[in-house]
Amino acid sequence: MSDGARVIVGVSGSLHSLTALHRAAEEARARQAVLVPVLAWTPVGGERNYRARPCPPLLRAWQELAEGRLEQALGQAFGGLPIGLPSQPMVLRGEAAAVLTGLADRPDDLLVVSSGEQGGLRTGLRRALRRSVARQCLKRARCGVLVVPPSTLHEDLRALHRGIDLRELAAA
Repeated sequence: MSDGARVIVGVSGSLHSLTALHRAAEEARARQAVLVPVLAWTPVGGERNYRARPCPPLLRAWQELAEGRLEQALGQAFGGLPIGLPSQPMVLRGEAAAVLTGLADRPDDLLVVSSGEQGGLRTGLRRALRRSVARQCLKRARCGVLVVPPSTLHEDLRALHRGIDLRELAAA
């Protein structure tokens, strides 16, 4: 394994982040690096609201929920930690882009993030309300950043969700 080489990947549990997690594992294997899956979280309502009305038991519950989400994401992606690949999963409190770029601070690190959802009115509204984590990481990172587009399977899943028969897509 390369001395200190790390592939750091943002994980939220979404299908898009699972795609990025798989790609990050491929990169870590190819680079003989440690895979560092990271789930960043903030208190419900944001840090500002929490500081105004702190509640340590609630904070512990949110931390535990975040740990469970990361464990579930690793379970969905690999059935647990990836076999034969050194891994250091982390759950850190803070905004995703700041946490990821703060952690990926070495020149030989690789930061892997999902590009998120593509297109659609709801996606456009979400994007207007909050800036893209991938864009923020590209802007702030001190190492290489790999932005992973959604898998082609995501469109098939969207079609299923909208009630479109996949046989119609295959015939087109």
